Amino acid sequence: MKLRIGIVTVSDRSSRDERPDLSGPALVEMVKSKGWDVAETLIVPDDLDVLRDTLTLWADSGDMDIILTTGGTGFSPRDITPEATRFVVDKLAPGLAEMMRAESLKITLHAMLSRAIAGIRGRALIINLPGSPKAACENLQVVAPVLGHAAQLLRDDAAAETGHIPDP
Repeated sequence: MKLRIGIVTVSDRSSRDERPDLSGPALVEMVKSKGWDVAETLIVPDDLDVLRDTLTLWADSGDMDIILTTGGTGFSPRDITPEATRFVVDKLAPGLAEMMRAESLKITLHAMLSRAIAGIRGRALIINLPGSPKAACENLQVVAPVLGHAAQLLRDDAAAETGHIPDP
């Protein structure tokens, strides 16, 4: 299944061109390597209203199956990505964030400091990823195997259950 992916980098400094965005381009490269389409990319400041409005617009457009955010998931006072995401989603998808944290803990204890969430708005899945390129790609790699099936389910695709074999 060809997924349509939107990527939002959340960073005050990158949005002001004070620091290059490294995570967004790293995710673009990874998405393309999986044969998925990058529908849109954007850099926004750590501003709750701006991110909330962007996520709402993108999810409601019907142009994206998956929206990835990178950055703004930590403890800094300006880190607002999970809050903005929580404002716009209809349903949480906690298993994705739980699995990303569990796998990240095998690499760094700092994974315990991640406040990333994932959730559904309409037919789009929104997933918060860390702000570092390495961690963002590692976390996407953890959830990538289930994203096609998630998109099929969100599209209410009859083929979503075709050939589905339960795990042993």
